[in-house]
Amino acid sequence: MSTASANQLDSRLESKSTSFSEIPIIDIAALIDGSNPMKVADEIGYVCENIGLLYIKNHGVDKQLIKDAYAQAQAFLNLPLEQKQQLNIINSGQTLRGYIPMYADNVDPENTRDFKECFDFGLNETSISPFFGPNLIPEQPASFKETFEQYHDAMMTLSRRLIRAIALSLKLPADYFEKLQKKPITIQRLLHYPPQKGKVTLEEIGIGAHTDYGFLTILSQDSVGGLQVQNRNGEWVSAPPVEDTFIVNIGDLVQTFTNDRYISTAHRVINTSGKERYSVPFFIDLDFNAEVSVVPTCHNDENPAKYEPYTCGQHKYERFVDSYAHLTS
Repeated sequence: MSTASANQLDSRLESKSTSFSEIPIIDIAALIDGSNPMKVADEIGYVCENIGLLYIKNHGVDKQLIKDAYAQAQAFLNLPLEQKQQLNIINSGQTLRGYIPMYADNVDPENTRDFKECFDFGLNETSISPFFGPNLIPEQPASFKETFEQYHDAMMTLSRRLIRAIALSLKLPADYFEKLQKKPITIQRLLHYPPQKGKVTLEEIGIGAHTDYGFLTILSQDSVGGLQVQNRNGEWVSAPPVEDTFIVNIGDLVQTFTNDRYISTAHRVINTSGKERYSVPFFIDLDFNAEVSVVPTCHNDENPAKYEPYTCGQHKYERFVDSYAHLTS
């Protein structure tokens, strides 16, 4: 009997298998090379409106860079706990960079403890403010800094192209959101989910059900699986690994911008594979003081704006204050 089948899974955690017609794979080559960005934009818009999450292929990110990123992530996250704790995120204050041990970050604290560990970083800066400042970079592995600076750059390039496509899908100028992203908040995260054995209940899973706080997430996941996504019918469906793709999902900011036309999709991770699971998500938001308000093409007299404007950074920081005690001490 396999490890996965031997687990006793709480009925609240069950998911159904999903075909790729439910979670489509979008070929974005025509966006990357500029040959037909509108075609890709329309496809992305349809998925954001009707499904909420997609795989992308032919994304232009070097395969070897992705492979190197996983090697560096695993090498760091497999270090002894005392070494990782030297870079604990509480040492970065408002900058929110560094190592996050098991149970220190819970996205659905009323229902779930997250059985995961993470490492966060972004662009390295000298001045400190919420989400900005110096990275806490491990000395080992030796190539960690170089690899992830390259990976962060690659994610920035890809995310900006995808965000232009989202603007086009909403019948806005391609650069509509760029004026709000001159110095955007970004978080490059490394994640490790140990396997769970025995009886697995909602009270403790890899990561609890949540939507992403920001604008856009680009997720690379390894071959282990465990990601589940809530579809429009409220059912949890599996989002299995697909070779040479990223998973892309929009966050809460896009739901506000589009007046609920595009929905920020709830997702969670349950690792009952018997194997260690790793993933590398990249989060991009807006500038800290950028205003988030419903875009002109998503409201009118018959469909008035549902949201009052708010600022990106304050919205995001308030969510992090709920997770990290050191921000209120």
